[in-house]
Amino acid sequence: MMRFAKQFWALLLMNLAGIPARLGLVCTIVIGVACAVGVLVSMLALGVGARQESMGGASPNRAILTSVDAPSPAQSSIAKDTIPAILSLPGIRRDARGKPIVVFQVTVFVQARSKSDRGQLGFPLIGMSPGLPDYEPELRVTAGRLFNPGLRELIASDKCVRQYDDFGVGSKRHLRGGEWTVVGNFYLASTVCVVFGDGATILSAFGRNTYNQANLMLETPAAFADVAKALETNPSLHLKVQHEAEIFEQNMQQINGMLNFVSYFIGTIMAVAATIGAANSLYAIVDSRRRELATLRAVGFNGAPIIASIVVESVLLAVPGALIGAFVAWLLFNGLLASPLGASFHMAVTPSLVLLGLGWALAIGAIAALLPAVRAARVPVTVALRAT
Repeated sequence: MMRFAKQFWALLLMNLAGIPARLGLVCTIVIGVACAVGVLVSMLALGVGARQESMGGASPNRAILTSVDAPSPAQSSIAKDTIPAILSLPGIRRDARGKPIVVFQVTVFVQARSKSDRGQLGFPLIGMSPGLPDYEPELRVTAGRLFNPGLRELIASDKCVRQYDDFGVGSKRHLRGGEWTVVGNFYLASTVCVVFGDGATILSAFGRNTYNQANLMLETPAAFADVAKALETNPSLHLKVQHEAEIFEQNMQQINGMLNFVSYFIGTIMAVAATIGAANSLYAIVDSRRRELATLRAVGFNGAPIIASIVVESVLLAVPGALIGAFVAWLLFNGLLASPLGASFHMAVTPSLVLLGLGWALAIGAIAALLPAVRAARVPVTVALRAT
């Protein structure tokens, strides 16, 4: 073991010292790894940015009730006759008038024309019962005013104004039940266009008679357990409670899944190309050192240290490539506004993505070096003897 270590370190130092003599081939390895890591990190920054922006609006003081058997809030159904029982649940914060802060929500999906490609895209139209400002105090009106109950009035997020036609204050939109007026715009952390209107009016216009979910403002985060226990002791409600962050996470699963699939698919293609390029460069390096390697074998160096030293050299060369690729991805894409799949958010290159890119690069370096390293270890001693 001691002999292996001594031979390995001697060979590794020799390999690193010879880098200036084969700088072109080394740069090919570094650039290939940098491209692969840069593409992967920048693509994954889409999903990370989407999740960060979506989860940024989640509060531990909010909880959401949906029907027990519903796989998602959009498929949930809460009958109007359960409203009194929900309002009487423990742990719910009360407003200045002493009323529990519970907002019932129904979501329908409608179409709008995109500003970018003029195509029709879907967005959620959310009907809310009175109490939206108390439930979401972070909602900030940027133009106009809030909608009035009982009227066909809408308020649209600033993302809607940027993405779609006719969402500015005063715009008219033809939806179910006739013409609706956009009376306000607002800012709220979300990756997609969000439009609010009066819940009862939307139920009537779209022929619905049940809400999808009940949004609760809790007295404290610990009150979540009180709500959950109360629902367990009253199975007639057929409701379950989840943290707001859980619901947001569920809503992001589909878009994150698509973004991650595309990211890893393209990243894998780039990684394979970088691996092949690095392997070719290492083969060229090994061929240029055949006499030197044969001489080392002749003076007693074993094959295992030769293989290990070349693999480690390749891995070390991949490190600057990973750092360059991650830095370029951060420089070009961190904070960049992206709008894929109808969503809109800022990309985020995080330390965890940099570490993932580094691991990706180390794998590329190790895999690329295996066959050239074995070839180096098998250089026959006769090559050195013929040279002498």
